[in-house]
Amino acid sequence: MKEVEIIQVNFGGNDKPGLVAAITEILARYEADILDIGQANIHKSITLGILFKTDRDRSGFIMKDLLFKASELDLRIRFLPVSIDEYDAWVERQGKNRYIVTLLGRKLTAENISEVTALVSSFGLNIDAIKRLTGRPPLKGEPTGAKACIEISVRGVMNAEQREALQKKLLERMSEGMDISFQKDDIFRRSRRLICFDMDSTLIHTECIDELAERAGVGEQVKAITESAMRGEIDFTESFTRRVALLKGLDESVMEDIARNMPFNEGLERTMKILKTVGYKTAILSGGFTYFAKYLQQRFGFDYVYANELEIEDGKLTGRYLGDVVDGRRKAELLKLLCQVEGINLAQSVAVGDGANDLPMISLAGLGIAYHAKPKVKATADQSISTIGLEGILYFLGLKESQLL
Repeated sequence: MKEVEIIQVNFGGNDKPGLVAAITEILARYEADILDIGQANIHKSITLGILFKTDRDRSGFIMKDLLFKASELDLRIRFLPVSIDEYDAWVERQGKNRYIVTLLGRKLTAENISEVTALVSSFGLNIDAIKRLTGRPPLKGEPTGAKACIEISVRGVMNAEQREALQKKLLERMSEGMDISFQKDDIFRRSRRLICFDMDSTLIHTECIDELAERAGVGEQVKAITESAMRGEIDFTESFTRRVALLKGLDESVMEDIARNMPFNEGLERTMKILKTVGYKTAILSGGFTYFAKYLQQRFGFDYVYANELEIEDGKLTGRYLGDVVDGRRKAELLKLLCQVEGINLAQSVAVGDGANDLPMISLAGLGIAYHAKPKVKATADQSISTIGLEGILYFLGLKESQLL
């Protein structure tokens, strides 16, 4: 039996067409087995690594030809012998869990990246790959809506307690300038199929009930009830019932005017277009009103809408609602129901919201995101977006800027 040799060869230099083909042709000529290969490009430079196995009596010829080819292509080259034991240990590590750390903001600094990567390392996780999901920033000025996102793939063994501790420390690193997502890189992360949104202050930059209350001249009264509910003095259903009662007599035409002038949150149109293009089912699960949710459905093509129906008689609000109130508990139930209807695992769902009544569905979904949320919600959710608009969700899903429409 011929003696086996494993060699890692690394190339660096200016990228050019046909480079990989020329190098792998040499390995093919000597019937070497490629065990691993990886390439990264930054600006015009390339870094290429190949791990190959060959017979010892051929290795010298392979390295000589690779040296000549590297010189011809004006590339730096380095050889590193790898023992069979080292290779076997590397193969064994492949079974360790993989995680994805996503850094997101208007701008990411070296300090941001240094802090996060040092923290990841302190938990014994090794970085496998880093890739930029957003486009390169311009040197002159910052365009409106600027975004920066990098995705770091890490590997290592952690129990539930360690993972929770790392998640907590990452959330502590979040500031006004950076959001951080930490997700297990499993089959479900790569196959999300359903995304459910809260409406008020998530899809739109307002609370519709507050708009209605202002038009009805009861803005301060409704605000006082809302604050009482936030202090935990009354539950959501009681709060909702009392606020709706104050809207009695308001003309239906006011609702149409509010709907036509709803301020959409940054990135809504593009985010919905991309989600629909890549095959997501989308839903609005709102403690607000069906009238406004249906308007968004017609405008952006949401597949499902569940919200609260205001009773209207003779063109005016009666101060009552129809059916059950869509509160936090109901949102979680609807999320589970929609997963059953779509025939998907709950882990394939995404939930996005900003308020306390969104926490049940955010906690239940495979990926729960607190979007520009209240402090309590942000502190409770595993993932949070506070620095950019709704397009941040796309990056947490792993989509790259060059893939977006």
